Amino acid sequence: MSGETEIELATAAIAAIPLLSGYTGPIERQGGMTNLVFRAGDYCLRIPGKGTEEYIDRANELVATREVAEAGVGPEILHADTETGIFVSRFIDGAVTMSPERFRSITGAPGRAGAAFRRLHDSGAQFPARFELFAMIDSYLEILSTKDVDLPEGYYDILKEAESVRAALAAHPLPSVACHCDPLCENFLDTGDRMWIVDWEYSGMNDPMWDLGDLAVEAGFDAAQEEEMIQAYFGGEPKPAERGRIVIYKAMCDLLWTLWGLIQLANDNPVDDFRAYADGRFARCRTLMRTPGFATAVAAVARG
Repeated sequence: MSGETEIELATAAIAAIPLLSGYTGPIERQGGMTNLVFRAGDYCLRIPGKGTEEYIDRANELVATREVAEAGVGPEILHADTETGIFVSRFIDGAVTMSPERFRSITGAPGRAGAAFRRLHDSGAQFPARFELFAMIDSYLEILSTKDVDLPEGYYDILKEAESVRAALAAHPLPSVACHCDPLCENFLDTGDRMWIVDWEYSGMNDPMWDLGDLAVEAGFDAAQEEEMIQAYFGGEPKPAERGRIVIYKAMCDLLWTLWGLIQLANDNPVDDFRAYADGRFARCRTLMRTPGFATAVAAVARG
């Protein structure tokens, strides 16, 4: 979709929303891998991407978005349509949309992200959906069975190896709490004194360590950045089993999002080379799972 066509789509959406129907100012395209996001003055407009209705629960997203706004983790939602998936929120002035590069260059950003996760996980928010890792893998595989896309070679072998991970996680489960579950860097907005989190499409009640492990992967944190996030989250040293869960989820998020990338490929999402995206994530997952540190992490989690 061309930039001009995107703006035309945003203009039509704005005209249909009573809150924005009188807006005649500039419309600026923001980031987004599957959705179209625009700034319209003091407002942020989100239009869902093609094919997202296959795997996104819009009713859950609406509840989650409102809950996190009340918790001070996400911006206020001013309009939501669960039929179309169109959302309007307050635009946060002075906030920087994060990226892996900005997480590396902006002092304190990993720590502010860790603090935001702690605020979310301690908020008491309740989301209708549960984020079940292995159930989602099965669901994505079912979707892909209807599409003409090949899995990376060896995917089912690694999935079988992950049974030991499933057993370790189930041996001493952490209480499920409200989690973002899809912490792409671009879903973080940094004002310099706090981090806001947006885009709650994949949110659900989940093991809180998923959010930390997944962000460490998405942002490409080095050891110091990851430690900054962890220390800010825990306010000190986590237990070995907690660290182990973070390591496990660094691999498991790649195992899951490999399949997500293939769905984007099948849906002709033009924003990235999703064949390379999926193959790269799977290779990173396999590499981590075959390190001694991963085996140590699984053993720590199994011990509890």
